[in-house]
Amino acid sequence: MTSTNASSPDACALPAATDAAACALPGADAGRPERTWTGPGAQQRFGILRRARSIAIVGASGNPARASYFVATYLLSSTGYDVYLVNPREKEILGQPVYASLADLPVTPDIVDVFRRHEDLPGVAQEAVDAGAQTLWLQLGSWNEDAAAIAESAGLSVVMDRCVKIEHARFHGGLHLAGFDTGVVSSRRQLLAR
Repeated sequence: MTSTNASSPDACALPAATDAAACALPGADAGRPERTWTGPGAQQRFGILRRARSIAIVGASGNPARASYFVATYLLSSTGYDVYLVNPREKEILGQPVYASLADLPVTPDIVDVFRRHEDLPGVAQEAVDAGAQTLWLQLGSWNEDAAAIAESAGLSVVMDRCVKIEHARFHGGLHLAGFDTGVVSSRRQLLAR
């Protein structure tokens, strides 16, 4: 990093661009390209969720520790969506049949919610296009501009780096700071016994 004299005018200046690598978190990819794609705002995401009747979860897992399991549990128990689970290695999750691919679904899903590795996302985007979906939704931590370009060029709406469960709960008044529905409607903080 650049050293400056405390009395110089640059003493409070931001680090130079060349200092970015020194400020990066350990393990962070310093060569990651900047995000250039801009997603839909809150009103557009609300509209996407409101218009949808069915959601296909690609990468659904039967492991309760996985985010896809948590999201599937929420969507099945707390919403009116028809939920379809997609994973070629599973047969049943949460008592629901699991389909090997989007092409195997008995319906055309409105939203394809994706829990897959980064390198798989463009292929899943093409599957969503081929299945006739209206929206490609990439979960928290998933950002792939190639996948977004594939979907958008075919007329799909795209949401990236957002959780369907969190967004649905946020728009419907069921979101606690930790992302859970507490079932308590109050302006008072609850005191917990220790």
